[in-house]
Amino acid sequence: MHWVNTMGFITHCLKRNGLELLRSLVRLLCVGWLSAGGAWAQNASIELTELKAMRDNGSLLLNAQLSLELGPLLEDALVKGLPLHFVAEAEVLRDRWYWTDAKLGMVQRYYRLAFQPLTRRWRLNVSSEPISGTGQAGSLSQNFETLSEALGVVRRQSGWKLIDMQHLSPDARQRIRYSFRLDVSQLPRPFQIASGAQTDWNLQVSKTLRLTPESVR
Repeated sequence: MHWVNTMGFITHCLKRNGLELLRSLVRLLCVGWLSAGGAWAQNASIELTELKAMRDNGSLLLNAQLSLELGPLLEDALVKGLPLHFVAEAEVLRDRWYWTDAKLGMVQRYYRLAFQPLTRRWRLNVSSEPISGTGQAGSLSQNFETLSEALGVVRRQSGWKLIDMQHLSPDARQRIRYSFRLDVSQLPRPFQIASGAQTDWNLQVSKTLRLTPESVR
């Protein structure tokens, strides 16, 4: 009985230590992979080239155009099987001097970009709800032959309905706040830790657009 208990204890220790070792190796590999990008050209970049609001059929619509380049580090991550998640968000706000600004409307888009090694194609899922892990139900899925074609959909965001015009006032100070970012919170935990030291993973842009009284009459 003593021998059995001893063997059980040793087996338990080996399993626990083996799991800890595996986790450590994964962290080291992730850090090594991400750090290796430092020797590459750091050319991942993002710029908001257009942000425009327009009226259409009693609604306020938003058009946005991004200049988005992933660079070799993020492209390599995709090819190695790591999906990338992006979040675009636009809010309509009304200034209030006595309290926090009033949120009149909001629209969000979630993107999941992944490489399919068997077909050598790129899959893009788009949804108005967060896309986490493999839970892609309710999202619109498209396949593309090239990465550039898939990114073209992410770069162009047009005809977003923000709010009905009846909820806007020409006598109030109102604005649209737009933001776009690479969602690193969707990365595996070791990558989240390691990505903090790499500027390529810090892809984000934001801008505020003031609404004139003429645009909301």
